[in-house]
Amino acid sequence: MEQITLSFPASRALSGRALAGVVGSGDMEVLYTAAQSATLNVQITTSVDNSQARWQALFDRLNLINGLPAGQLIIHDFGATPGVARIRIEQVFEEAAHA
Repeated sequence: MEQITLSFPASRALSGRALAGVVGSGDMEVLYTAAQSATLNVQITTSVDNSQARWQALFDRLNLINGLPAGQLIIHDFGATPGVARIRIEQVFEEAAHA
């Protein structure tokens, strides 16, 4: 298991909390909690070693497309593909936007 911590400047604000995915599915779980700050702090626990560059690239891309919200994002990854990771992250942001 690898622990990765990332931080990104936030360009938008959301409210509330959101959850997407299920750890036991062999996929991934993403938990988001909004905060009144200027950053998005990301904590990732992954079963895939040496994957920090992949996660950095994914969040850089998400930031370019939609911007990232302020808050805390906790990810429990058990080998999800980058496509599934992106979907789960976008799901929690969308759910929090409509909370």
